[in-house]
Amino acid sequence: MADSTPLLYQPNSVKSESTPPPLEKHHPSLDSTIERCIGDFGWAQFLQALLVSSAWIFDAQQTFITVFTDAHPAWHCTSNQLDCNSASNICNLPKNSWAWNFPAYTSIISEWNLECATSIITGLPASSFFLGCLVGGLVLATLADSSLGRKNMLFLSCLTMSLSSFLTVFSTNIWVYSALKLVCGFCRATIGTSALVLTIELVGKRWRGQVGVIGFFCFTIGFLSLPAIAYLNRLSSWRSLYLWTSIPGILYSLLVQFFVRESPRWLLVRGRKEEAVATLKSIAPPNHSWSFSEVSFEQEMSNNGNVYSTIKMLVQKRWAFRRLLLVMVIGFGIGMVYYGMPLGLGNLSFNLYLSVTLNALSEIPSSMFTILLIGKLNRKLSVLAFTSLSGIFSIMCALKGEVWTRLQIALELVSFFSACTAFSILLIFTIELFPTCVRNSATSLVRQAIVFGGVFSPMLVAAERRDGISSFVVFGLVIGCCGLFAVCLPETRGRTLFDTMDEEEHKVKAACNGV
Repeated sequence: MADSTPLLYQPNSVKSESTPPPLEKHHPSLDSTIERCIGDFGWAQFLQALLVSSAWIFDAQQTFITVFTDAHPAWHCTSNQLDCNSASNICNLPKNSWAWNFPAYTSIISEWNLECATSIITGLPASSFFLGCLVGGLVLATLADSSLGRKNMLFLSCLTMSLSSFLTVFSTNIWVYSALKLVCGFCRATIGTSALVLTIELVGKRWRGQVGVIGFFCFTIGFLSLPAIAYLNRLSSWRSLYLWTSIPGILYSLLVQFFVRESPRWLLVRGRKEEAVATLKSIAPPNHSWSFSEVSFEQEMSNNGNVYSTIKMLVQKRWAFRRLLLVMVIGFGIGMVYYGMPLGLGNLSFNLYLSVTLNALSEIPSSMFTILLIGKLNRKLSVLAFTSLSGIFSIMCALKGEVWTRLQIALELVSFFSACTAFSILLIFTIELFPTCVRNSATSLVRQAIVFGGVFSPMLVAAERRDGISSFVVFGLVIGCCGLFAVCLPETRGRTLFDTMDEEEHKVKAACNGV
């Protein structure tokens, strides 16, 4: 196990009642050293956490913006032909017998005459976005752990995502539009992971659950802002939505670059001790008096030139690889429901703006539930319970009959609420399962598994609209089955966060030996 010497020493610290071994007495763990600095939650940490978590607002807007820009517009008959009514197939009607309710430029479907295109074509932009997220996550996953760090990764991701979203305004056809959505998804891939990990690593373990959920709450704000912006611009071009969401994102990126501090844990793992000490001084509560000693911290990641060294470390350790596979399978199921249900709201007999608003609002009680109870919740049982609940209610959305049709939106909201809660708990669960040196990479890979579930969602939703295949049944079965794998993971509630693979492995072996 790699030794870690003390970074900080507090002269008046109270000694533990039990006498530690000689090595531990002179060389306390890096986690306990950092805990003494930032264990108490101060205003500096809160402002940093809030600023970093705000990235989720723009992440949410770009994730769900196609719900409105790619929506199938309402239409009406312009002639008195008997075969023209609301139940008619628009593709079988003469062009002069119907018209759109709103100007053609309000949606890409009406502007580019895609009303009779296949589900693959109409679902291509949204699927391209999620595919870009998947590829970007795999390519960029380790940069925040290796060369760039959490802060720079967050800055570059936000900036390039917002710029590519801005360029989407100039799309001339579905192919250019889909290509830019692919680029936007690629750039966006690591925003959530970098923001979440950076936020949690800036506070002590007592507050990491509550602070981590701030990001989910900001994601809800971003999601909730979309129907409001879309409604205010309902008679304007779909391009205006991209303008309203991309320009603030560019401005936010500049705030990140100048005001956000890097993770002290990452700086120490990379051997940048002076910067780590400066960061700890800037965010530690002002009532603490610290004296600094020399640090001789043996870096876990000696292969600095290979950005994929962290993935190699995850694969080489059997316990780490097993954990990673399990949480990725669970994430795939959650992602299919989490990203698919908002896209499928247009298939329900309910107002699109109101249904999206209700879905966004359902994330608020989900976030509040997680914030208030994350310290008491058993991680793996919570994931199992909420994925099962989401699956059951998703399947119930497909039931036929007048009564079930009236209950559709309520059933959908319960399923979406459960998926949101499972999503939040799973990410915090993942962070607690892996040490600092690979935490960002592991969390990013889990998020890519969640996004991978989202890749299939637009196609399933479009297929339901065209061929009558129930996407909600597929969503329910997938999330229910994938959630069962949570029983195979170790519980992490209240556990110490380790910084190196050796420390984590020592904990695993101790647990196996019953120590």
